[in-house]
Amino acid sequence: MVKDSEISNLFLPVGLGRASEEIVLQIEAAIMDGRLAPGERLPSERDMQNQFGTGRGVIREAIKTLKQKGLLEVKKGAKGGAYVKELDVSNVSESLTLFMKQHPVEPEKLIEFRESIDRTITELAIARGSKEEKEELFNGAVRFEKILCAENPDLVQAGELDRKLNIMLAGMAKNPLLEWVMHAVQMGFSSHDYALYEDADYRRKAGANWIETARAIRNGEPIRALAFSSHHYVLLRKCVENKNGEQGHQNVPFLTETKED
Repeated sequence: MVKDSEISNLFLPVGLGRASEEIVLQIEAAIMDGRLAPGERLPSERDMQNQFGTGRGVIREAIKTLKQKGLLEVKKGAKGGAYVKELDVSNVSESLTLFMKQHPVEPEKLIEFRESIDRTITELAIARGSKEEKEELFNGAVRFEKILCAENPDLVQAGELDRKLNIMLAGMAKNPLLEWVMHAVQMGFSSHDYALYEDADYRRKAGANWIETARAIRNGEPIRALAFSSHHYVLLRKCVENKNGEQGHQNVPFLTETKED
């Protein structure tokens, strides 16, 4: 955190040509290297005018740019001013969603990414998740299947529960980086999982597969859990390919077996 006595030394004067851009870069650098911490107020406009050696309009233009980038928030009132914004997972998710819309990738690349992340998360969840967490995951998977198997399934509700279960599973891995990534992935995009839920046959198989995955995790069976987790992506690839008029992959016979509680 910057002390009042250090404010006068926080920034350097800028040139006339691209003054606003230089101010943005200096403030970004101060945020990134910790000289300005989340929740901390920037110097007043007058102080920044003196430090940067420029006018109020240029300062306001730079602050507007930083606000659009999600690095600052502007508050009004007695304690108003420009504050360093504390980013959370929702900010990352929104940015990721926008980025994906602007830079779309082919479905296979997206599925491949999700599958590789899920394998790591599943293994860690089995090793680190508590008994209560594993039971909650299983019960959630049962609810998920019931929604999908209803006569007129609420696909919006199913999608929300599916995201919740994936984020819950990531939390069981007890690794904040994996949890943040999965949260961003689930809120931003979900590997075309909606394609499975729109088809009645795939919908039924996806619901049953979630139960078997959660059951294997609950029972501490990593090989079986990974097999069912992978089978989700077998179904997804086949479903996406069928929608595109291509030939799907072959089913995995042993994964069609059912197992009693």
